[in-house]
Parts: sequence; structure tokens; C-alpha cells
Amino acid sequence: MPTRLQNEANKENLLINMGPSHPAMHGTIRIMLELDGEKILNSEVEVGYLHRGFEKTCEHKTFFNLLPYTDRLNYVSPLINNLGYVMTMEKMLGIETPERSQYIRVILCELSRVSDHLTALAAMTMECGAFTAFLYYIQAREELWNIIEETTGARMTTSYIRIGGVRADLHPDIKTRLAKATKINRRVLKDNHGLLDKNRIWIDRTRDVAVVSSKMAVNYGFGGPCLRASKVNYDVRKAQPYLVYDQLDFEVPLGDNGDNYDRYLVRMKEMEQSLRIIEQCLNKIPKSAGPEELLIKGLEPEDAIKTSRSKRVEDTIKLSPNLEGSEKVKYPGILTEDKKYIVPPKEDTYTSIEGLINHFKFFMKDHGIRPPKGDVYFSVEGGSGEVGYYIVSDGTDKPFRLHLRGPCFHIVSALEEMIKGHYVADVIPTFGSLNMIGGELDR
Repeated sequence: MPTRLQNEANKENLLINMGPSHPAMHGTIRIMLELDGEKILNSEVEVGYLHRGFEKTCEHKTFFNLLPYTDRLNYVSPLINNLGYVMTMEKMLGIETPERSQYIRVILCELSRVSDHLTALAAMTMECGAFTAFLYYIQAREELWNIIEETTGARMTTSYIRIGGVRADLHPDIKTRLAKATKINRRVLKDNHGLLDKNRIWIDRTRDVAVVSSKMAVNYGFGGPCLRASKVNYDVRKAQPYLVYDQLDFEVPLGDNGDNYDRYLVRMKEMEQSLRIIEQCLNKIPKSAGPEELLIKGLEPEDAIKTSRSKRVEDTIKLSPNLEGSEKVKYPGILTEDKKYIVPPKEDTYTSIEGLINHFKFFMKDHGIRPPKGDVYFSVEGGSGEVGYYIVSDGTDKPFRLHLRGPCFHIVSALEEMIKGHYVADVIPTFGSLNMIGGELDR
């Protein structure tokens, strides 16, 4: 079936495919180019190579069980996807979360934001030949992912932020680890500023290429660094503050020309602001509830079950190491007081019939979380822009309708206009500057 471009193209011009197998297209984008020599006269962008029916799948999962699917949207910063979904649910349910959990959410989301920007710039610089800068960015990201893994139990698909709070408390050595990571990240940012900011090759590849005006950015629905690079001062964290962002001091960097260079520079400056936010949170976060020891001395799960058959177990059981930070004594600081919306603590599930019944009822069909009928929308600031969820509830334990407002689709929609009149080589840094994430774009 001929595409629109194949029908409209001048037969004297050359039609070529860039992607989806082209390395810079990440296997998820096809761009058909109409060329006069190497100059792009017209183009057609085809998406959908990673589509897997996210929204329709979620409508067949319970409100609790669909959380892992949000990890697979922007898989570079999954914690922000988790946050957008759970805060939409909390708005629908009218839940208040503990202050400590709000600070934990901000810390983890800002770590994710820095990781997202590091990945975007690593790909952009590598595809332009700046391999040294790529290695520096990945080194910095590794430090952050190690902290995320120690706290959440996973590097990418975390499912850590839960309805009502977070799954577990912070790693006990979090301040030391973050101090080391922020020091390394700041050094890497300084080194890459030195490598790229005044580099003649980098400037020629990015300056005045794919300029997006403020009006064009707004018309396409841009968000995040791409919008702010076009001099539009909009950040969800400032415009509609959530969690504790209104108690933190940070700036929103803006670009001058809206070109590829500005999209690079805005991300560099945003990472510095995110590190600043993390340090403020560590100074302001309330103390953890309960004792500081991760594992509370007591009975092993098997012994607790055997003993509970003859008498009620009063002692707190010793949890599995993969539940560190999830002890019952930590719950007041990290989860809502409303027990209807959180998984019962394992100490209760293992040691009492009431706890076991509550656990079963939470996960049973037609039980668990059942919000009132109605609809709600809530958005957060993601790595690429506004991440919003629109959820319609019919009073059951599954969403009647769930829609994601993902930032990537709006940004990639402008790609055809952005590369028109430029050259084939300009497609690579332009596409890299958009930070397209296939899982979020196609859903």
C-alpha cells in the first residue's frame, strides 16, 4: 500500500527509509524521506512498532495489579510513571499520604529525571560521534541506578511507588550513597560542559538546526525540556505543585532559540536543579517510623505459621530480605492510614487469620480497591514533559477507561516539520534531542 509520501513525491527526487532498523531510530520509528541530494524536501514519520495495547490491557486489570504496566511506558524513568498513576488514584480516592513518603517520592523521581536526561544526552552525543561524552553520561547514570536498585529492588521496572505511599522505606545508608552519586554526577556534568558547550563540531551539528518557535511548541503540545528550550516557561512542578515541590527551591531553565543545542543545554541545566532538589529533600525529610534496624528480630515465617495454629503470635516475625524496609513498624511513615488501599503487612498475614483474610480480600476478584463512580485527571512532570492519567471508574475494582497523556507522541508529531529543509545528517541529532521513548510513544 503506497504511503502518502510515495503518492505525492516528485519522481525525480529520491525516496529512502530511515528506520526502523536504523540504529538511531531505536527500532521503533520509520521515517520516509524525500531527498534532493541530501536535502530533505519532505518526510513521513511512522510510529507504532512498539504498540502493545497498554490502555486496553489496564482496563482488564485491577487498580492495584495494573501498576507494573506503568513501568513499561517510559522505561528510563519508570518511577515517574508510577507516581502519575498512583496520584491520579489518590485524587480519586481522597487519600492523604504521609509526609515522609512524599519526600521519598520526590527523591526517587528526581533521580529518575536525571537518569532520563543522562540517557537522552548519551544517545544523542554517541549518535553524533561524541563517544567519550557518552561514556561519561553512562558512568553517572550507573551511580543513580545503583541507588534506585538498592531502594526499590529493581533498576528499571520498579513498581515501587504505591497507592497510598511507597512500597518500602529508604535504604538506611541513603545519605552517604546519594552524596557520592551527586558528587560524581556534578563532575560528569562539568566535564561534559567542557567537552561539548564550545566544541566546534557539536555546535555546527546542533546550533540553528530544527528550530521550534514558542508558538509551534505550544501548538503541538510540547512539554518538558523540548518546550522550555523554546522559551515557554511551563513546568508542572511549578505550575501545579504536587507532593512537596512547593516547599523546595529550584529554577526552571529556559532556552534561547529552540534548536537542538538548546534542548541539550536545558537538559544539562535541569539535571543540576534535580540534584539540588534531592539535597534539599534529604535535609528536610522527617525521620523514619519505628526502629532503624531493617530486620526486626523474631520468628521465621515457617515457625510463625506453625506456632499460630496453637496460639496467637505476639512477637514480630522476621521478614524475608527482599522485604527490607517493608516492616509493619515502618508503615506509618511510608503508607496511608487508610488500610483499605494498602497491602496488609506480612507480619499480620503470616501470624493471624484476620491478617490472612485481609490479604486475600485485597487481591480477590471484585474486592480490593474500589473507587467511587466518576472520572479524574492528574498529571506530573516527566522526563520528557507532562505525564497525565485520565481514569474513569464505574465503581468496580477495574478501570472502566484509562487513558495516558504521554509527552513523546506530541513531540514526535512535530518531527516532520522540524527536519524539513535540513539535511539527512541533521535527522540524527534532531531525533536524539527529542528523547523519544518507544514504550511511552506507542503504548
